[in-house]
Amino acid sequence: MIRPKLSLRRPLAILGAAIVGLTGVVAVAAPASAHHTEISATAECDRLTGERVITWKVLNSEANKDATIQRVTTDPATPVTSLVEGVKEAKPLQGLIIPMASYKLATQRVPGNTTKAHLQVYAEWIKAGKVTANHTANGDINLAADRSCTPAPKCIDASKAKYTHTFDGPKGTATVKLDGDLPLCGEGKQYFTLVSYFAPRPQFATPQYVYGTPDSDWIGGTQTEITLNVEIPDCHTQVDLIWGDKDQVIDEIVDGGKRYDNKKLGSPGAPGNRSKGPQGWYNGGSKSCVTPASTFASKCDGSVAVSLSNDGKISKYAVEFEVKGENGFTKKVSVAPGKADTSIVVPAADAGKIEVLVDGKVIENGTYSWARPEDCPLPAVTTKADCKEFALTVTNPEGGLPVKTTFTYGDKTETRTVAAGASETVTFKAGKDKTAIVALPDMDLELEAIYTPEGNCGGSGGGGEDEPGLPVTGAAAGGIAAGAIALLIAGAVLFVIARRRRVTFTA
Repeated sequence: MIRPKLSLRRPLAILGAAIVGLTGVVAVAAPASAHHTEISATAECDRLTGERVITWKVLNSEANKDATIQRVTTDPATPVTSLVEGVKEAKPLQGLIIPMASYKLATQRVPGNTTKAHLQVYAEWIKAGKVTANHTANGDINLAADRSCTPAPKCIDASKAKYTHTFDGPKGTATVKLDGDLPLCGEGKQYFTLVSYFAPRPQFATPQYVYGTPDSDWIGGTQTEITLNVEIPDCHTQVDLIWGDKDQVIDEIVDGGKRYDNKKLGSPGAPGNRSKGPQGWYNGGSKSCVTPASTFASKCDGSVAVSLSNDGKISKYAVEFEVKGENGFTKKVSVAPGKADTSIVVPAADAGKIEVLVDGKVIENGTYSWARPEDCPLPAVTTKADCKEFALTVTNPEGGLPVKTTFTYGDKTETRTVAAGASETVTFKAGKDKTAIVALPDMDLELEAIYTPEGNCGGSGGGGEDEPGLPVTGAAAGGIAAGAIALLIAGAVLFVIARRRRVTFTA
């Protein structure tokens, strides 16, 4: 076949008019010829996949003949497909016919870290079933100048996630929320825990003990926000919002022991600084985490037994008690939580007023004064009388207080103090008076004894001209019973319970 000679003028003119660049760097492999194709390219990043998408433009320079793409070579070796307007499904560039004096667009996807791409196209011009011309064109695009193409994230790794939080220590509440719109990737979870403590002071101090049950929850999957709540003790407390689950909780915060440090949210360092918000810790409370209490028991000897206890829901620390009495009496004792102490006895001489103090302040119901117990045995009064003398004896039981006693017969009065376990007797010369008074002023008690001598004094003995009286019986005996007094006459023992009344008995 004889091929006609072709002038270079016409193709050059067409080439100059036809090249239209989008963006990128384009190289044409061969000089202008009668029949040739030209290649240019642009590129952009597909953030959904992290791939670069190259759009190749392949131009047919022939003004009156169609070009057929017979072979396509690429580097990287990924498919190049044509873009046909109105056609949803793309077709390979190889085999595509480019009409005369026109171009076709084709796309190629390459990895996001690709720095350059190359396309080679071999085209043939066919007339009457015969190839009249052919041409191989090369195109290149430099991708290194652009930054690496990475896919837009669909989630965030738990190790890189950041959060925001709220915190209300006095109320024991907190919230934690994942920053941004992306969830944690895969099965990733991040735990946070809120915990409260008993504390010895309203400022940071040790030891501290966990109060109640810490509240722990996690952020992950579709759960991007959590709320935590803990119970706060009704005393000095510390509340901490920490990074991690319940395994991170320190049960006892002691001097020289573990600390949360930067695990507390809102801390200056990691991981706590990965959450923005107020400081996630609180110290406060208005009263001590102890339950000091005292009880008192008066004894018959005038002393008082003081029981001290530190037992209650909030008793977590030892209590330093101080017991004060009159005359400078003082004693200190430490009572451990959940324990009691019954060792303190305030002597009778100092038991007029007793105070129990903690931290220099009298505790609730911590004041007491000795009061005679109802079950203490009373002094006994016995009498002995004949025609010349009238003897009155007071016996004070052992284990009691000394008893001041006043004996009055006629115009004569004698006072004695009867020691515990001892007796005192006062003897009067028998006279005309038929009664004597035994007064126990410390007990607000008076006893009236009737003079009834033994034997018959004949009306003119030491008892005077009048005949001696007779024993009190009948109504008088009923009065004694009503006053709850047991009386034995002439050497018997008299037990007196009545107060501020006069009880009459015979002798």
